[in-house]
Amino acid sequence: MTHAAASSHPFRILREAGPLPVELARPVIAIGNFDGVHRGHRAVIGTAIDQARSLGRPALALTFEPHPRAFFRPEEPMFRLTPDPMKLRRLAETGLDGAVVLPFDAALAGLEAEAFVADLLVGRLGVSMVVAGYDFHFGKGRGGSPIYLREAGKRHGFPVEIVPPLLDEGAQISSSVIRAALAQGRVEQATHMLGAPWAVEAEVIHGDKRGRELGYPTANMRLDPAVTLAHGIYAVTVDIDGIAHKGVASFGRRPTFDDGAPRLESFIFDFTGDLYGRVLTVAFHAYLRPELKFDSIDALIAQMDIDSARARAALA
Repeated sequence: MTHAAASSHPFRILREAGPLPVELARPVIAIGNFDGVHRGHRAVIGTAIDQARSLGRPALALTFEPHPRAFFRPEEPMFRLTPDPMKLRRLAETGLDGAVVLPFDAALAGLEAEAFVADLLVGRLGVSMVVAGYDFHFGKGRGGSPIYLREAGKRHGFPVEIVPPLLDEGAQISSSVIRAALAQGRVEQATHMLGAPWAVEAEVIHGDKRGRELGYPTANMRLDPAVTLAHGIYAVTVDIDGIAHKGVASFGRRPTFDDGAPRLESFIFDFTGDLYGRVLTVAFHAYLRPELKFDSIDALIAQMDIDSARARAALA
C-alpha cells in the first residue's frame, strides 16, 4: 500500500476535551486501540491518510488510554505491545497529522453507541470521514459494530470505510496473535506482523554486577510485570542516542543464581560507557534458546560465548 507524502505539520497529540484546533478541523479519523501499531493497524491508518489527502483534510488517529481491557479487567495484567508514549511515537511515524487520546473511563465506557457517534465523532470532532478496522466495536456493551458505524455515518452525513483483516500467511494479524507469538519466543513472527521488531523501553538499573565479573557487563532493566515474553536468550539491538548497537540479551529469572523477579539483561557488543539511569530501547530480533540452569560458572561463560556468536550471526 502506498500513501501520499506525510504532512508537513508537526504531529499533534490532543488529550483535552473541546473542539479541535482550526488546522485539524473536519478530519478524517482512523479509529482504534492501535496497540502495537502493527501492519493491520497501518492498513487502517494508511487508508485514512490516503482519503484525507484526496479530500484536502487532516488525518487523525482516535485512540484510548488506558486500553479498554485494562479498564474493564483491572485485576488482569495487560501486556501492552506499545505503552502510550511508544504507541504515539509509532503513530507519528505513519504520516498522520495527530492523535486524539481519549481517557477510557466510566463515562466513556457508559456512552451508548449512538451518543458516541453523535456527541463525540460529530459534535466534538466534526469528522469528515471515519476509517475503522473490521473488528472495531464501540459504545456501551460494545453495542456499536462496523455495520452500525456505517449506518450511523449515513444518518449523520459522513462516509465510513471499514478495512478488511490483513492476513499474514493466511492468519489474521492482530495484537493478541502477536502477544501469543512473543509469549512463545516467536519473535520473527511478531516482527513480520508488526512490520518492525518488537521493542521495549525502560530505565537501566543497578544489578548485582555479576555480568561484569563474568566478562559480560550488562544493562539491566525491569520490564512491566504484564510482559509475557518467553524467558530465554535473544539477539537484540539497543538504541543508544539514536544508534542501534547489536547485542545479546537474557530475559528471565537467572536460575543459575537467584531465580528472582524477571529482568532483562543486555550485553552490548563493542560498547563501553555508563548507562545507569538512561532510558533505552531494546528491540528483539531472534530467539536463541530457552533460559537454562548451569552447574558451574565456567559452563555458563562457555554458553554465553556461544550465545554471543549466535547473536552476532543472527544480526549480521
